[in-house]
Amino acid sequence: MHPRLLLAGWAFSAALAALSAAPELAGVGAAMEAMVAKHEVAGAVTMVVDKDKVLHLGTTGLADIGTGRKMAPDTLFWIASMTKPVTAAAILMLQDEGKLRVSDPVAKYLPKFADLKTPSGKPADLTIAQILTHTSGLGEAAGPGAQKARTLAELVPFWLAAPMQYEPGEKWRYTQSGINAAARIVEVVSGMSFDVFLKKRLFGPLGMKDTTFYPDPPHRLRMATAYALDKDGAHLEAVPPRPEFGPRDRPPQGNGGLYSTTVDYARFCQMLVNGGSLSGRRYLSAAAMKFLSTPQTGDLPTGFFQGGTFGQHGMDYGWGARHLRAAASARRRRGDALARQLRPWRRVGHAGVDRSGQRRGLRADGPAVELPEQRRQRGPTRLPASRRGRTREAMNRRSGPARRLTA
Repeated sequence: MHPRLLLAGWAFSAALAALSAAPELAGVGAAMEAMVAKHEVAGAVTMVVDKDKVLHLGTTGLADIGTGRKMAPDTLFWIASMTKPVTAAAILMLQDEGKLRVSDPVAKYLPKFADLKTPSGKPADLTIAQILTHTSGLGEAAGPGAQKARTLAELVPFWLAAPMQYEPGEKWRYTQSGINAAARIVEVVSGMSFDVFLKKRLFGPLGMKDTTFYPDPPHRLRMATAYALDKDGAHLEAVPPRPEFGPRDRPPQGNGGLYSTTVDYARFCQMLVNGGSLSGRRYLSAAAMKFLSTPQTGDLPTGFFQGGTFGQHGMDYGWGARHLRAAASARRRRGDALARQLRPWRRVGHAGVDRSGQRRGLRADGPAVELPEQRRQRGPTRLPASRRGRTREAMNRRSGPARRLTA
């Protein structure tokens, strides 16, 4: 065997051995096994990290039911809308460099947007912030022509040809075209295709070697098969891959085109947890991180769950979480074993709530999940009866994840 191939094989084996030796949090594996048994998922890779270390890495179930292939730390997933935070990070990197501002009109970079009219006939004057926060009202690209587009530039006419959905800033509505327009702006400003920009500026430096818009044959051997419940809701059936994502003749779509591994994406998350830097390299400034983690949609109701059925969890929808309802509530809604394992704490940035409704600070180096033995040592936490109801009410008002730039 060629010595370089031998060395590469040894390095890969060593990397897998290191991943397999990662710690596991008590209860997470059992909770995932329960979800597999209920046919919620075929399998899962679970990972918890803080700013500088792995707190948990576990695998459960199958990546492919038909072949019996098990989930592994390097299993590749289509990460869909988890692409959106990466797109926002790319925009803010360019803002840090003084090459754009999120308050700029989209037409400054995509001139044809200057002709876009709102439903009332007024000039749309969309801003970059509006297309990133799903408040632009931009129409979606649809039809055979859009499906044949090979680049983001070729999608622009289809976004503009679609009728606008509402007046800009009037409401929140999930809009894929807006995020893709942001990706196109990255291309125009940087002079690179979106996939090349991300590889050069983010994925390469962060060590995200398996994150790509275009999985190659070796990647596809490690890809998890997508499943959905059959019509009877009793078994999982394989779902064909989305044709608009993955092939080389499709655009690198910032709304949902990336494929990645759990381990890779954790590197991106660690960079955010570290305030925009990792391993001595800065990717986003402190100002960019503050902007990324601050609500940008005012008082607009946002998110998919704006109704009583889902407990009004639409408010403050977006990337990251500012406050989180006690996991006991999640258990009542779904009965998931995972919620039982996570009560009464969940790691949410700098603050959390326990099952009594009391808000408590979390140290940056603290555990992501309070384990049973820690709970026994701490004992129950109770508020005075006079304060308990008011605290729960306040917690419920603020319990949704925060509106973020990538909402």
